[in-house]
Amino acid sequence: MLVFGLHVNNFGYFGGIAGRYVSWGFGAGATGVSFFFVLSGFVLTWSARPGDRALAFWRRRIARVYPVHLVTLAVALLMAYTLARQPRPEPKQAVANVLLLHSWWRPWWQTLNPVSWSLACEAFFYAAFPLLYLLLRRLGARGSAALGVLCVAAVLVLARADAHHWWRYALYSFPAARLPEFVLGAVTARLVLLGRWRGPGLEASLALAVTGYFFVPQVAPGYSATMCTLAGFVMLIPAAAVADLNGLPSLWRRRRLVRLGELSFAFYMIHLLVLRATTQLLGTKPHYGPWAGLAVTTVLFAVSLALSWVLYEAVECPARRLLLRRRASTRAAERAAPRGEASGPARESPAGRTTG
Repeated sequence: MLVFGLHVNNFGYFGGIAGRYVSWGFGAGATGVSFFFVLSGFVLTWSARPGDRALAFWRRRIARVYPVHLVTLAVALLMAYTLARQPRPEPKQAVANVLLLHSWWRPWWQTLNPVSWSLACEAFFYAAFPLLYLLLRRLGARGSAALGVLCVAAVLVLARADAHHWWRYALYSFPAARLPEFVLGAVTARLVLLGRWRGPGLEASLALAVTGYFFVPQVAPGYSATMCTLAGFVMLIPAAAVADLNGLPSLWRRRRLVRLGELSFAFYMIHLLVLRATTQLLGTKPHYGPWAGLAVTTVLFAVSLALSWVLYEAVECPARRLLLRRRASTRAAERAAPRGEASGPARESPAGRTTG
């Protein structure tokens, strides 16, 4: 929602005082991507399987994100060659988008479906995760906490470097520069799993995140905004997880919000294409009054949400089942073979595999 609001603001649907309110509320919406990176590290660490292999992990990640990426990329290509005033990519840019490598080269980071730059960052995180998870398991609680402190220091240094233009290109979309946020999410998940998380509760964490969000306009635009919201996000996500574990009240456990969470990836990947296509009808930055702007925004949100439901039900879920079905059948056959051949009672090996 933060990213959607940011793009509504950028497309100029609201003018006058309404536009100023929208800019105040959603001008810092790009920090929603930082929340996504931290949450991704947390969820992947929380759901990691101790005996899992890197290839199996990567296979699941590809099955999870790649089908929607390819479909929205195809839509973006279709729009580029059929709609007026749409930039057309060079072949090498299109290939970089397909391979999720375009964020490594700043001039390409927003080609075709612009929001996919963050997916290119995630692809890098996925590549590094098996090694990161192995490291976290060996470090223990104190070592993991120390790694988290180093990540915070890295964000502060990178934010200063970006604000003072120490590098030729901005760091906002550079995958390696966004890695500390992902690692922080993984660190907090590890601490919660070990029972060593000592962060504030859900209400205090949410207040800290909101305060940091509205502090963003006070810093240089771009990567520097990360340091404003990082502490709040790093506190909020494990606080919500601890609330779930302890059965404490939590807004995000409500059924409808859980459903929106399921659709959120598809919504993220399609909404900007909807806004882009709408410029053919509404023009660029129409600056409507408050009621007209609200009506247009509501319709665009509803269309994006409906398309995200189609993507989730017709692309994301079926493709994931298809891509993982063969692997699941192979695992089932591997588990069945030892049981049939065992001459004694089964036992668990240290690696977590059943042996006869």
